[in-house]
Order: sequence, then structure tokens, then C-alpha cells
Amino acid sequence: MEAPPAHWEGDVLLRDGRTAHIRPIRAEDDELLVTFYARVSDESKYYRFFSPMPVLSERDVRRFTHVDHRDRVAFVLVLQEQMIAVGRYDVVAEGEAEVAFLVEDGHQGRGIAQLLLEHLAQAGRERGVERFIAEVLPDNSRMIQTFRDAGYRVVSGYHDGVITLEFPIDPTDTAIGVMHDREHVAEAASIHRFFHPRSVAIIGASRRQDTIGQVLVRNLVTADFGGRVYVVNPSAPAVSGMPAYKNVNEIPDDVDVAIVAVPAEAVTEVVLDCANKGVHGLIVISSGFAETGEEGRKRQRHLAGLCRSYGLRLIGPNCLGVLNTDPAVQVNASLSSVMPARGRAGFFCQSGALGSAILEKVKNRGLGISTFVSAGNRADVSGNDLLQYWEEDDATEVVMMYLESIGNPRKFSRIARRVSQRKPIVAVRSGRTTQGVPMGHAVRRISAPPAAVDAMFRQAGVIQVDTLDDMFDVAQLLAHQPLPRGRRVAIVGNSDALGLLAADAASAVGLVVNRSVALGADATAEDFEDALDDAIDDPDIDSVIAVYIPPLDISGEEVANVLAAVGEQSDKPLVSSFLGAEGVPELLRVPDVAGSSAGRGSVPSYPAVEAAVRALARVVEYAVWLKAPDGAPAEPAGIDTRHARRMVERVLADPEVAASGREVELDQRQVSALLSAYGIELWPTVPVRDLDSARAAGQELGWDVVLKSTLASLRERPDQIHVWRNIEDDHDMAEAWEALERVVDPGTGQFVVQRNAPTGVPIAIRTFEDPLFGPVVSFGISGPVIELLGDWSYRIPPLDDHEVAAMVREVKSSPLLFGYRGAEPVDVAAIEELIARVAELQNDLPQVSSLELSLVLAGVSGARVLTAAARVAAVKDPRPDSLVRRMPDLVTTIPD
Repeated sequence: MEAPPAHWEGDVLLRDGRTAHIRPIRAEDDELLVTFYARVSDESKYYRFFSPMPVLSERDVRRFTHVDHRDRVAFVLVLQEQMIAVGRYDVVAEGEAEVAFLVEDGHQGRGIAQLLLEHLAQAGRERGVERFIAEVLPDNSRMIQTFRDAGYRVVSGYHDGVITLEFPIDPTDTAIGVMHDREHVAEAASIHRFFHPRSVAIIGASRRQDTIGQVLVRNLVTADFGGRVYVVNPSAPAVSGMPAYKNVNEIPDDVDVAIVAVPAEAVTEVVLDCANKGVHGLIVISSGFAETGEEGRKRQRHLAGLCRSYGLRLIGPNCLGVLNTDPAVQVNASLSSVMPARGRAGFFCQSGALGSAILEKVKNRGLGISTFVSAGNRADVSGNDLLQYWEEDDATEVVMMYLESIGNPRKFSRIARRVSQRKPIVAVRSGRTTQGVPMGHAVRRISAPPAAVDAMFRQAGVIQVDTLDDMFDVAQLLAHQPLPRGRRVAIVGNSDALGLLAADAASAVGLVVNRSVALGADATAEDFEDALDDAIDDPDIDSVIAVYIPPLDISGEEVANVLAAVGEQSDKPLVSSFLGAEGVPELLRVPDVAGSSAGRGSVPSYPAVEAAVRALARVVEYAVWLKAPDGAPAEPAGIDTRHARRMVERVLADPEVAASGREVELDQRQVSALLSAYGIELWPTVPVRDLDSARAAGQELGWDVVLKSTLASLRERPDQIHVWRNIEDDHDMAEAWEALERVVDPGTGQFVVQRNAPTGVPIAIRTFEDPLFGPVVSFGISGPVIELLGDWSYRIPPLDDHEVAAMVREVKSSPLLFGYRGAEPVDVAAIEELIARVAELQNDLPQVSSLELSLVLAGVSGARVLTAAARVAAVKDPRPDSLVRRMPDLVTTIPD
């Protein structure tokens, strides 16, 4: 019997935010199946088999548990080592399979049937199944709705008292959207309980001062938590005046969240106790896991796997904890003694060590936060989960993220792009140039260059900044002021020197200074009010920068009152450099009815005008991205994906290739066939060994050909002649051959003959499959200098037409395409179509490990692909953001 693919097994998140494990059924699952079936109600059994079937016979058990994982596929959902659901399909005709489910009654309504359908459909697609059919009794309304809600095109019929549903399982946009919506609901629900617990248990609570257990108790109690607090300490009768319980199960009431501060080796027992109690999630403060080395990594994988197998979500380990400043909750489930003021920003931080310093900085700036999470080693809960929660959280208007690693960038990009449409995301990414990963963080190796990661952030609308200070500078503007409508700014100040610095800084970052008002050192509050009002009323101004340095012995309070009043009433952003203050000074704050000390309309201040301008420029770029119309999907016509996929699969199915598992370079015939399936013509080349074969090739191609060497080192040497053009006959070919032989030996640098292409600008398009990002596409002008300077644009497919156009225009050398120094502009539309086709190819075919169109001549009419190469490899793991909901794999690779 063929073994099922490894990626068919994984952890999943259910609709209510709890976890379970999905996997193919096994022959040894007979006892699990029998006990599961015994717990299922008679009604559910009748709906499944259309007749009373109280028990399964031995023959039935064997038939259900012994499958071939090809024509007969079955998945089971396991929770706490018990089977709670089973779904299967059986092929009944070529490309068609019958599908059915059975879910334990106590777990119905948790989205399990939809989840099983997703995984069965993906398995079916991999096995060549194109269509599912299902027979359902008319009164089984829940199962009928499951199929109709799946997003597929369902056709139904009625015969002999049974409804037959038929639908193709090709993933439509609607089906993918439905899957993403369910993923969003489940992940947001799993985080909600951490921020809104009705009860919290502190496991490892201590009476001894200066211990982690004592700090956790003190912080939770002094924050005035709105729920119930329980302490667990097996050796003390009470902690901080509260009765102590020996374990979680002795607590008489329900427990939503457990904070764990016990030695690492004792955490496993705590997980089992919490699972037995029905705890929703754990916040593991304890260290001694992946940050300590290989032994700790094993311990961490075991911890995360145990939590998931028992339905628990995990924050940490080695984390600072969780805060929610909502007055109705006021939870400080962390080691931080700082409880920031209520604010509009949600904060995700991976570093526990930096967490306390960050919260202190938030407090000092008067920024305030809505919620805060320090994920530590990020064994389970990640930034993607928090984005799903904050998208729906009305209290959070701005998202701040300090990222030390990204476990699933493709999913992050998808979610962040959606969230950014509603709420700005400001992110700092450490290891940006080195791409280093801190100890404790397990991610797959990454081959994408830093520029590709930056492009992914821009593509998703994320405001990426370089430092934590930059992040707070941007966030305080977003949290308190409206978005600008454009790049036009006015500068109003009482210092000529600072006004000039502001104007220079604005021009340097792409802002347009339409007005600069120098009020003089003796300017009064009334002068400032008049100048600010005029600037804000000017339709040619989008933002205002106010600079105030008071004369000696003047407090500036009157000017502050003016700034605060104008900032509260203005529909245009107002930023200031007020007294060199940082953050949102008390004098510039507008009270917020929602409870925040600095509400909407408060004026942020920056110690230097350059910092104010940089923050404003970042927000302007976000506003421009936000207002850009949605592009149409870049889906060129005339694509035959099926033909391309079959050609690649034939190459990989070669016994020698399959046995080695190695990457394979396609020959030119195969490359041409691959590109042709996507409507891309590769100009043919004829390899030649000697002059006679070169002449024969010229005649075959009809002359007007070129002779060139394919030696890679020569292609990057403009001082070396390696191409001889305009060859019209035997005589010209002899001259060309003689000339090239003086440069390179034909035996070491193979010579080829090719038709002579019209003149044009040489460009290159590259794609590759990254273990983390999936498909990545890049574009650049060809040439050694540009190659050395790294003048490439990057995007993550799928692309829309706006993104394709932006790729062409954002490289610094793009003027060469648009008539530089009087040259005739090239056919940019042809370049864009070529990029779109290549991006579609890479997005459709993960088996293509790399594709390079290294020489494309873009002329005034069309773009000719002269040189191309491709490599293919078997896909061992699905892309990180595949067509089924699955939690990140726990067995990951730590980069060197």
C-alpha cells in the first residue's frame, strides 16, 4: 500500500479557536474508530449510512481503516488521543469521487466537516480527482449547508429520496475566499480569549519576593484585573492572601488562561493538567527551551505538539506575556510592572528581553496601547494570529510589530494586505540585512534576498521602518492624526534655521513643500493660530509641520493650546517639533472619551524636525498605497497550465531523477516547451561545433544571424567580444568564427547560432521558488554594472497589473526604457505582459525551482526572449500558504 504524503498530516484550528490534529487514517486505527463510532448518536449514524447501523462489523472496520491513499482516501481528526471525526472519498469513475463525513455529535458545529472537505479536496486534486459527489438525506440540513458553504459550484439532484450534490473541486476564487474567511474567524477566536479571560490561573505562583511567580501575581492583581485570579503552588497554603491550589484541577471554577512559570522540565505535566481542566490557552513564561540549544528545541517541539494535540493554544515559551488595557478587563499577564495607558495601538513583540523596554518607551511617549503580546520563542501563536485578531478589534486602530523572524511570509503578506486596507501596520524587522534568526526561533531556510522581503512588505502595504524609535514616531502620528491626502506640505515655525532643515528633509523624502511660513522668534500664539489655519484651509496643502522653539523665559503653553485646538479640529495631519519634546506631550493632548489620555486630534511632537518629516513621509506613502485603485489580476490569455505541469512531471518522473531527488536543469527544447505553454516564445539557438556546422545553421535559419559564445564569464564582460552580428552568408560566418576563436576556444565556451533580433534594451526576468516565500519574481535591466548594484525589483505572485507596472518603473535604470537621452521608448507593454506571464508560470508550478530569462531585448515593438534557463525539482512540502488550513509545522530547520 502506498504511503500518504507527509504534508497530509498536520495541526489545524477549529472555528472556536481550539486546535486538533488531522491525518490520513491508518490500518491500526481500528480501536480508535470503534470507540469513536460508539460515541456517535444513532441519528448521526443514520444520516451517514441511510439505515440503522448501531455498530461496525469487523469487515466494515477493515474497509474503513485500510485505504490506498490514492483512489480511497480518508482523513481523521484527533483530539486528546481520541478520534472525533472522519472524512473520506472513494473514486467511482475517472476524475470523480464520492465524499462523506461523520463527526462526533459533541464536536459538531465547530467547522470540522468544512475542514475535512478542504483537506480531502486538496488530496483529490493531487491524485487527479476533478469532481466530488455526495449523497445526503433531505433532512440532513447541516451537511447540505456544509457543501453549499464550501464556495464550490454545487449542482444538486433528487432521486429515490436522496439528494445528490455534485461539484468540481478546482479551487475557485470563491472557495479560496471562504477558506480564508474561516481561517480568519478561527485564528481571531483563538486569540480573543487571551485578551478577554474571565479567569486566570498562575501556575508557579510564589510567596518569595523577587521571583517570577511573585511578580506575575503582583502585576495581575495591581492591574485591577476584571476577572478571577487563582494561584497554583503545591507547597504553600496561600499566596498574596489568596488560597493556593496544588494543581489546576483543584480549582473549583473554570479557567480560561494559565500563566506558567515553572521549570522547563515540569511544563509537560502542567499542560496535561490544563488540558484536563479545559483551559483555553497557556502563556509560558518559563525559559529553558529552544533558546538553549538542540535539547531545548526538542523540548519546545514536544511542548507545542502536546498543547495542540489537547486543543490548547500557546504563547511563548520564554515570553514576557500579555496585556490588555481595556478598563473592563485590565489584564497584565506579564512580567512587566509597567501598565501603559489606554491607547489605540496593538503591539506584537517577539523579543521578551525587549518587551519591558518597549512598554516603558510607550508609557514615556504618552502613546498608549490597546493590547500587547510578547511571543518569546513563538512556538505556536505568531504575528499572523495577532493580525487576524486586531483586524476585528475595534479598540485597535494601529498595529505595531517588532519581528525577529517571519515563520510564514506568504501568509503574512496575504493577511497584512487585507488588514492594511483597514488599519495601518508599522513594522520593524531585525536581521534585515543579515537575515539572521534569534535563538529559539525555528523557521525554514530563506533564499530570497533582503530586497525581496522589503518588496513583500511594500506590496502588502506594511509601513516598514528601521528602528523602534522610527516605529513609535510613525505610530503616534497614525494613532492621533488623520491620514494625509497627498505629498504637499506646509511648514510653519518661528525658527528660520529649523524651517530650512524641515524643507530640506521633506524634499529628500519625496514630499513637496508648497508653503513655508517663517513667523520670527517673537511670534505669538495668535500668529501661530492664523498661520496654521491658513495652511490647513489651503486646498494645495495636505499636511502641516509646526516648529516651535520658544524665546527665553517663555513656557510656550499658549502656543501649545493653539496646536492642540488646531490638531483636534483639522482634517489634515499636523505634526510638530515642540520644545524638542518626544511623543505626545501633555500640553498637546486631546482627552479621549474612550479613556485614553491622548485621544484623536492630539498633536505628536518630535525632538528633531527631520524625525517629524520622516514619520510624515512614511504615513504619506501608506496613504498613497491605500488610495491606489485595486489592480486587475495579471492573468494573460493563452496559457496552458495543464500541458506545462504534465511536461514538468514527466521530467521529474524519470526513474533516475526520482531516485536521486535532485534538481534538474531543463534542456533548451524543454525550456522552450515550458515557456510556450505560457505564451512566451524562446528564440531558437543552434549549437555548433565547427565552422561547417555554423554555416549550416545559418542557412537553416535563413541567415541574418548572430554567432555567440554561451560562456557565462564572457556575458558579464563588456570589454570582451563574444557576439558577432549581421551574418548574411558563408563568408561573414567565416570572419565571425575566426574573430570569436581569438577570444574563446569553441570547446570550452560553446558557440551557438541564432537569428538576429532587432535592437533594443537588454532586460532580464528571474523567478525562483523560496522555501518560505513560495514564488518570487524579479525584474532588471541586463548588464554587469546594474547586476553589481543590485538594481532589481521584486514581487510575490500572484500579481495584479498595477504591481507589474510598478516593477518595471521602480528600478533605478528604468529611464533606459522610456527614451533616455533622446532614445526611442521601448514597448513597455510587451515587457509588462512578459513579466505577467512569467509570474503566472512560477505561481502555478512550484516544481520550477528557478527560471531565468537572462537576455530579453525590449525594442520599440515587442520584447524578444533570446536566452532562458530553467531548473525543476520535486515538491517535498506544499507552499507555506497552501489551499488548506493548516498550522505551521513544528519540525522546522534552524538556519545556521
